[in-house]
Amino acid sequence: MNALDAVDVVALGESMVTFLPSRPGRLADVPSFERGIGGAESNVACVLAAAGHSVRWVSRVGADGFGDHLVETIGAYGVDVSAVRRDPARPTGVYFRTAGDRATDAHEVAYYRAGSAASAMSVADVDLDAVRAGRVLHLSGITAALSGECLGLLRELTALRARRPLVSFDVNHRPGLWPDGGGAQVLLELARGADLVFVGEDEAEEVWGLVGVDAIRTAFPDPEVLVVKQGAQGATVFDRGEATFVPAPHVDVVAAVGAGDAFAAGFLSATLRGLPMTARLRHGHLMAAAALTVPGDLAAPPSRDHADHLAALDDQVWGKLRLGPGWTQAEQAPEEVRTP
Repeated sequence: MNALDAVDVVALGESMVTFLPSRPGRLADVPSFERGIGGAESNVACVLAAAGHSVRWVSRVGADGFGDHLVETIGAYGVDVSAVRRDPARPTGVYFRTAGDRATDAHEVAYYRAGSAASAMSVADVDLDAVRAGRVLHLSGITAALSGECLGLLRELTALRARRPLVSFDVNHRPGLWPDGGGAQVLLELARGADLVFVGEDEAEEVWGLVGVDAIRTAFPDPEVLVVKQGAQGATVFDRGEATFVPAPHVDVVAAVGAGDAFAAGFLSATLRGLPMTARLRHGHLMAAAALTVPGDLAAPPSRDHADHLAALDDQVWGKLRLGPGWTQAEQAPEEVRTP
């Protein structure tokens, strides 16, 4: 695919090689690790490509074996990687984590991303035509924290201008990337420049002290569509003057990793298809459930027919839906629909 070819979605951001432990324990005690990949924007890209959309990932990686691994692995999902640039002077970022749940304090993560190739992304060295050649441009707050150059790039991409793609922005606040606490104003600024914003209810309280979905909407009046993720409870979408809440199905969680990225991919997929807001939230929940029921960040999504079937269930049956490991391979719903 040519870097200027139009696609459904362009996702821009850093992906890193991640090392997953061979057994539980402290990083000091784990004897070996299995290699994988991790990156919020590339996760969204891979899920969307696996769901049948045309997707481009834009980033920078080192001219090293880890960079090769990222480009080859993400490309194998069907993602266009032709606009990924190689940096001979900077390495590909990597990180190690323990087997504990990353959503709690029962885990360790060691990042080696300072000075990475992706942190050198800037307006001057990214192919902006390739970035903007999509119906949707998906960004996240992680990129803004990597360097001043990266922040300048996101400010350029979220600036209001004629004929820009629909800009999707996931706040994705990472406290460790904002050691001076300076992320609150930056993330608010970027979110207000987007058309579609994803933010966690707990995240909004932590970053801005906002309590409740209505307070969050008041703080974010500019995005046409605001999605507030409320964990296992569900999610609320604000679309102009309308608010729609959809509960999440009950999920037998294997690992709480990658769910937020998968939710965004599901919502974006349904948005591209022009589905109603309730269906968009349900598709987000279903993609998140796929990620929650596997050990790693990325999971094979349900087929489109299967997801459409589940998303179309009446409210009473949807409320009884329970999804466990392997549910995405089922052809029909009955085996998943059971009372908790």
